[in-house]
Amino acid sequence: MTSLEQGALITGASGGIGKATALAFAESGFNLMLVGRSPEKLEAVADEVRQAGVVAKTLVLDLSAVEQVKETLERAVSDFPVNVLVNNAGMGYTGELLSTPLGDWQQVMNLNLTSVFQCIQAVLPGMRDRRSGTIINVASIAAHNAFAGWGAYSVSKAGLVSLSKILAAEERPYGIRVTVVSPGSVNTPIWDTDTVHADFDRSRMLTPEIVAQSILHTALLPPQAVVDELVVMPSAGAL
Repeated sequence: MTSLEQGALITGASGGIGKATALAFAESGFNLMLVGRSPEKLEAVADEVRQAGVVAKTLVLDLSAVEQVKETLERAVSDFPVNVLVNNAGMGYTGELLSTPLGDWQQVMNLNLTSVFQCIQAVLPGMRDRRSGTIINVASIAAHNAFAGWGAYSVSKAGLVSLSKILAAEERPYGIRVTVVSPGSVNTPIWDTDTVHADFDRSRMLTPEIVAQSILHTALLPPQAVVDELVVMPSAGAL
């Protein structure tokens, strides 16, 4: 692949930040592997991506089924070298720690943290072989702040920040960069899901496109530079 024909794998690509990131990467010449749960939504994004003249493949996969993730992705990337992995898929969850059922806690950890670990294990051997690659994990400012009522979500994102830092230290000798992007509130469909109960002014939030441009920026840095962590906040501040 030439510099303009690199491959990027993006999870949670059917909407929100993932879709915006796919479109931004396509405009920069990346071929794409789009991962998500909805075949119809994924294919719609793929159709948009292809208008930029790049290759777009789709992979329908429920990342919360963590025992399937690594093996499924390994097969998918066997003929699609991944230069950039964007771990974006995740879920929101609100509720006091005292009243959070164990099953809900495990669901949040599985999708927001363990599935990322499995995606990394699937893609990393190829990056090591090529001695290059960029892994971008989408966390949240909730990883660094004590927001009451956001316990499970915050813990999962804090774990993702820690995972990113350790991975960066382990993979630096192989020429692999690791970035964690921690956005503030972003106006995405996460606020409409059954597991999130919050009433914020969404017009004051970041747009998915702003976060996508931030993710793309970190991927396009020269190989000798890396953004360890990028915090992107709405100009209105934390909501």
